[in-house]
Amino acid sequence: MTKTALFLAALLLASSVSAQTVKLQTSEGDIRIELDAEKAPKTVANFLQYVKAGHYNGTIFHRVIENFMIQGGGFDAKLNQRPTKAPIPLESRNGLDNVRGSIAMARTADPNSATSQFFINTVDNAFLDAANARDGHGYAVFGRVIEGMEVVDKIRVAPTTASGMHQNLPVTPITINKALVEPVKK
Repeated sequence: MTKTALFLAALLLASSVSAQTVKLQTSEGDIRIELDAEKAPKTVANFLQYVKAGHYNGTIFHRVIENFMIQGGGFDAKLNQRPTKAPIPLESRNGLDNVRGSIAMARTADPNSATSQFFINTVDNAFLDAANARDGHGYAVFGRVIEGMEVVDKIRVAPTTASGMHQNLPVTPITINKALVEPVKK
């Protein structure tokens, strides 16, 4: 087989395999997310570990800013923080941008501090991309919403309040009832 034939066979095989998806069953409806393991392998593997362990079940969206993003994955409805695994290295220079509907990892000022918390961009947030970020690092996008942006839009306009260290906390908790890894479709 020639190199060209091998390349075409590999390309055909790659195009027949669908990306991994995760369904977030929330109190406001379902959100389906397509993960990009090719461009963000460590981030996707980390996220899938948390999903498979049931970590996200019963957590809330604890930070909701209408024209920015919705953030979740770290706290339950009583604002108890869930224990996490070790932080992962930042994969923000992977070619994926913080555009409306993309999902990225939340982190602290330390670029390599992401654990379980994630956010879904409700608008294009180019200033969060590594190339534009004030800190030079940005935030690692690892997938995108493929169904349920109407649910994201419903969450983004939820009334919010401040409670302790939490700013922009929805007045009525918005819960991730269950996060499920969906079977890969071929």
